[in-house]
Amino acid sequence: MSTATSTAKPNTLNTVQAVNMALDEAMGLDPNVIVLGEDVADEQEGGIAGVTKGLSTKYGKSRVRSTPISEQAIIGAAIGAAIVGMRPVAEIMLMNFTTVCMDMIVNHAAKLRFMSGGQTHVPLTIRTMTGAGFGTGGQHSDYLEAWFAHTAGIKVVAPSCPADAYGLMLSCVFDDDPCLFIENMPAYWAPGAPPEKGVRIPLGKANIVRSGGDVTVIGYSRIVSDCIAVADKLAKEKIGVEVLDLRTVSPFDEEAILNSVGKTRRAVIVHEAVTPFGVGAEIATRINKALFGKLAAPVERVGASYCPVPFSKPLETAFVPSQAQIEAAVRTVLK
Repeated sequence: MSTATSTAKPNTLNTVQAVNMALDEAMGLDPNVIVLGEDVADEQEGGIAGVTKGLSTKYGKSRVRSTPISEQAIIGAAIGAAIVGMRPVAEIMLMNFTTVCMDMIVNHAAKLRFMSGGQTHVPLTIRTMTGAGFGTGGQHSDYLEAWFAHTAGIKVVAPSCPADAYGLMLSCVFDDDPCLFIENMPAYWAPGAPPEKGVRIPLGKANIVRSGGDVTVIGYSRIVSDCIAVADKLAKEKIGVEVLDLRTVSPFDEEAILNSVGKTRRAVIVHEAVTPFGVGAEIATRINKALFGKLAAPVERVGASYCPVPFSKPLETAFVPSQAQIEAAVRTVLK
């Protein structure tokens, strides 16, 4: 049964269901919320993962529109709709395909508020998915969040669990500026605790998902579950790992990061994107500047290898940061 037509609160749900619930609720609250993208209507099964399944049947094709395969047209239409008062949720099927509409996102959606002296807002949410693990190769699996975090005017959001996906999506839809909402495809169907209906998670606020006093591990999206697994393992050795889930990559919660690292005096930053020039580098710089002289060890970063995502399964597995690499980084800062 589609989440869009279900009223019972499940014991667990996955990210596909959570995002569907959030979109359903947003569309019910505000008739200006619309959904568009390739195959998002029910005639096309609500997208390749079924995230929008049930919505076009419930709200009609005028509000849930399947589009041609044209990322520029999708984002261009969504920006235009946002400018005139709609709250569009535009799906770009895979994050690599944002490159096709990069001009629209960076030079229009992100800048119109600045170029109009704050008079024109673009309440646009761009949904996209990515993540290595399915052997889809170098043009379908990249994490490109650093590109957009480098762009002033757009918020970058990357939930790590179904409940966060729900609460963050609601906040994105009702934010008056553009948001890029990154969904991790390999984690789409992992079960998690259900959210509280109607509760929005503030953008720009991190979440400490596990407390500890020896080292802070900072991550976002799917990699947070690996960080928690490492923390659980090291707890058996009486090593207290504090896991901080950014939730929002840009703007990230600098106060929460510095409070945690100020306590533990050690930090490891983990992301699935390639390590060089990544989000971890910016966070490490902020930590070093604010806590210089107080750190017990240099900040460590764990990320993917500096290459395209391999198609070969053994190479793809080696490409993605592993729990063993995270554990090794934690042990390095503890020495």
